[in-house]
Amino acid sequence: MKKIETIVAKEWAEVFKNRMVLFTVAFLPLLMAALPLVILHATQSSGAGNPIENNLPQQYNAICPANLSGSDCLQVALVSEFMLLFMIIPVAVPVTISAYSIVGEKATHSLEPLLATPITTGELLAGKCLAALIPAVLATDGAFLIYAAGAAVMIRSGILLSAVLNVRWLIAVFVVGPLMAFLAIMVSIIVSSRVNDPRVAEQLSMVVIVPVLGLFFAQVSGLLLINRQLILLIAILLAALDILIGRLGVGLFQREVILTRWK
Repeated sequence: MKKIETIVAKEWAEVFKNRMVLFTVAFLPLLMAALPLVILHATQSSGAGNPIENNLPQQYNAICPANLSGSDCLQVALVSEFMLLFMIIPVAVPVTISAYSIVGEKATHSLEPLLATPITTGELLAGKCLAALIPAVLATDGAFLIYAAGAAVMIRSGILLSAVLNVRWLIAVFVVGPLMAFLAIMVSIIVSSRVNDPRVAEQLSMVVIVPVLGLFFAQVSGLLLINRQLILLIAILLAALDILIGRLGVGLFQREVILTRWK
């Protein structure tokens, strides 16, 4: 465990010198927290309103309590669509960090001494994974807490607040988020061990964001409703995929090949 902690500290000391990494970790979560708050503020209802009108789209009614007014239900639906953007944080933040974990160290000539140490491949990848995972999870959770605090201040109705902070989003942020972050990190590490340019590694690793954007546009267009059952299904699939990609990453990380190929 001490070796892993040393790798994490070493990674943070090097990676956070990069301004782009600092920008992504600090600015992106704040932006994602601000967007749904702006939507809430722009669509605030001036009164209690009437019960949900029958002419609202069916997918709106499915995510709103029966005693919620039509205007309040519209708020819930709009915010729910933009809440998927929180799933971009645990993908973009760790990819920015982990893309430099192999290629960046090669550029600074610090990779060879690290690979020559008596540390196992599992310990090495665990340290690099945690170095990217911890900031990603903290950034995602922090952004959601900022959003939740802002929503609590802006919304006076307890029913509306509980609908806006629905349990499906708690599962998405605190369960699916870390699972997605781990997947993005392992893909990034695998890619970065195969290329020689950190920018190429980062661009190729960003492909993990594509499914998130697909879900976002599918929900915005009304083709898909992100409910609790779907979120739980995604969590289960991600957990299985994380186990597979973790084992694959350890198997594909060939220390001797990396050292000889990059001479």
